[in-house]
Amino acid sequence: MAELINLKTFADTRGNLTVIERVIPFAIKRIFYIYGVDDSVRGGHRHKTTIQAAICLKGSCKILNNTGKEQQEFTLNSASQCLLLEPGDWHQMQDFENETILMILASEHFDPDDYIYDPYP
Repeated sequence: MAELINLKTFADTRGNLTVIERVIPFAIKRIFYIYGVDDSVRGGHRHKTTIQAAICLKGSCKILNNTGKEQQEFTLNSASQCLLLEPGDWHQMQDFENETILMILASEHFDPDDYIYDPYP
């Protein structure tokens, strides 16, 4: 099941500093980011082994998640929040605001055999 966590953030008159340290429950092997999205839906899959952490660095988007037993909807609109997605979480990202940047931290390197595209019944 997906879990939203707050990242440690320090704010003062100079701006904000958000730290990702000791809150990601896996070694990061891959980082990618999604941006320049029109009205398309991204994702639409789950993984066999990969755990992911999604952080919206700029703008806003929604992540719909289905565990096979429960459906969840998350709005990511703060760089101080992180959404953890477990391997069995079938997810899709949508409703990207203009200029949104969504960064994903992944526990595994890219492997096309790790993807399951069929949604839960």
